[in-house]
Amino acid sequence: MSELVYGIHAVKSVLDNYSHRIVSVCIIQKSKDLRLKLLIDQIKQRRISIRECSRRQLDIQTQGALHQGIIVKIVPNDCMQENDLPNFLMQCKTTPLLVILDGVTDPHNLGACLRSADAAGAHIVIAPRNRSACLNGTVRKVASGSVDNIPFMQVTNLIRTLQLLQKYNIWIIGTVMQSQRLIFNSKLTRPLAFVMGSEGNGIRYLTQKKCDELVTIPMLGVATSLNVSVATGICLFEALRQRWKYK
Repeated sequence: MSELVYGIHAVKSVLDNYSHRIVSVCIIQKSKDLRLKLLIDQIKQRRISIRECSRRQLDIQTQGALHQGIIVKIVPNDCMQENDLPNFLMQCKTTPLLVILDGVTDPHNLGACLRSADAAGAHIVIAPRNRSACLNGTVRKVASGSVDNIPFMQVTNLIRTLQLLQKYNIWIIGTVMQSQRLIFNSKLTRPLAFVMGSEGNGIRYLTQKKCDELVTIPMLGVATSLNVSVATGICLFEALRQRWKYK
């Protein structure tokens, strides 16, 4: 079983950090893109074989997604399981900061959330196994290398996972449209997990009931909601700001 990675930045990230996982490389024929040529030279230096393909062949492999003329197949990482969480939390060298995505089905949003989580120093991103986006080439391209730097876990039962996190003193903060408490007034220096819902439906009712606290991001214009990746970034960097302030 292999996984597709495409796009210049995503492929370069794999090459720089996990070249041993590369199974094969396909490049577009007669490309004049200087960035692609530099990347191909780096691949050749690693003595990884390269196969030239037509644009149509690459388009078929990526199902029409933007591949920038290069696709690699890699051996997937071993995925973390729910029972790995306690040991993972105990090994965190800084105050745990987690992201939980409830019902985020768009791979572009998942990729952007992973990128924001990685940038803010979050420890892990968790999502349900069902009715959620999973890792694929689109996620990797949007995440711009972050997929290989932050763990992503899919769980069978999200409610059970929340209960497990609470057992290990992780404060669960749900983000909702309506709440009297603003994100900026919440104490974010403790071990915590942000629960982010889909842009359309938000956090499910049962998930909200399991949260220790519900907060909202103030909206001052005509827009009534934010893209989930934007909201995730706001929450994470507010946590980062508070933690730096009280260092």
